[in-house]
Amino acid sequence: MTEEIVSSLHNEIEERLAVAEPDVELLLAEVAGSTLRVFIDHPDGVTLALCERVSGRLSDYRDRYSLEVSSPGQNRPLTKPQHYSRFLGRQARLRLRESRDGHKSVTGELVGASEDEVTIAADDGVVTIPYEQIARSNLIPGD
Repeated sequence: MTEEIVSSLHNEIEERLAVAEPDVELLLAEVAGSTLRVFIDHPDGVTLALCERVSGRLSDYRDRYSLEVSSPGQNRPLTKPQHYSRFLGRQARLRLRESRDGHKSVTGELVGASEDEVTIAADDGVVTIPYEQIARSNLIPGD
């Protein structure tokens, strides 16, 4: 599935939840085979009841996909500049759209975040990466 289709699907779901469940934040919508995985967050935490309610709001997607709705868990995806700012000091893995210094991913401590880029202290030094170069990123559990 192309990145444009997944992005469009993400935007559709985000718009729908903004109206139906305004306190729910869509962190990530991804398609793997015939499964649509939706990761959500809420200021009061994500409960089973909330996942069921969101699943009901997205029930028409079940015609095309096997739908899974869940909390971000320990490997929380980072998808917006605010997420990076919120988790400064935590370990994260960033998968890049293109190789940088021979590597497609960077792992280290989040040490800075702005509206345009994130700074991460990796084993080989501190690097600043524009968000548009990040394909996917998530927290690393354990700290």
